[in-house]
Amino acid sequence: MTKITKAKRDKVLHSERRFLEGPRSRFRELKFLFKVMYEFIRGFQKLHFVGPCVTVFGSARFNEDHPYYQTTVKLSAAISKLGFTIITGGGPGIMEAANRGAFEAGGKSIGCNIILPHEQKENPYVHTSVEFKYFFVRKTLLVKYSYAFVIMPGGWGTMDEMFEALTLIQTGKINEFPVVLFGKDYWKNLIELTEDMIKNKTVSETEIKEYLLITDSIDEAVAHLKKHAIGKFGLKKTRILKPKKWLGEWFNKTS
Repeated sequence: MTKITKAKRDKVLHSERRFLEGPRSRFRELKFLFKVMYEFIRGFQKLHFVGPCVTVFGSARFNEDHPYYQTTVKLSAAISKLGFTIITGGGPGIMEAANRGAFEAGGKSIGCNIILPHEQKENPYVHTSVEFKYFFVRKTLLVKYSYAFVIMPGGWGTMDEMFEALTLIQTGKINEFPVVLFGKDYWKNLIELTEDMIKNKTVSETEIKEYLLITDSIDEAVAHLKKHAIGKFGLKKTRILKPKKWLGEWFNKTS
């Protein structure tokens, strides 16, 4: 990954911040639009060849000695052996653990890194990395290429990503891909809140059962993905798509 200078990082952050502050000149809005379009195109070129993915979300703050990190390595390796590419936000913590599990199991490992005020260092377990300036572009592409989502313990960002996926499924914007919430003890308060939502009829019990598996078992999570991703959508090994030079894709092939 190219080293980002503080000046460049500040420029990127201020660009998005200014965009979200309200109306600006038409020229500035158009310029921002082209920046976003360019970022999407770069993402499409990089990720077009990765194959069916499972996205793993989770905290960047767990080190490799933490039980959640170690569990994520094992779970990711098991998912990778099903034939899925593992895709994460590309950073440390749970993201690193998920990429590491796939990498060490001989599977494909992809990282979608984001430029933040305090530099998010790309982990060393990715075959292909895509760097993003804008969270909404990154989140869209993490969803676009995935047939399932695994939510490991994490903070606000992890919850945002989980509810984004669930909302898109609930509203029919994407298919009913499986979502696995891993760590019953860690997520116990969220589970209680979800039960209150059911009582208040803001979500239905049927939706929870159809869209979300809550588990502590790697075997149960893997079996769920076999049934509700591979089986449900008829995934099978096919020929590998090859990049085209004239589309600028030659150097974007995954390892």
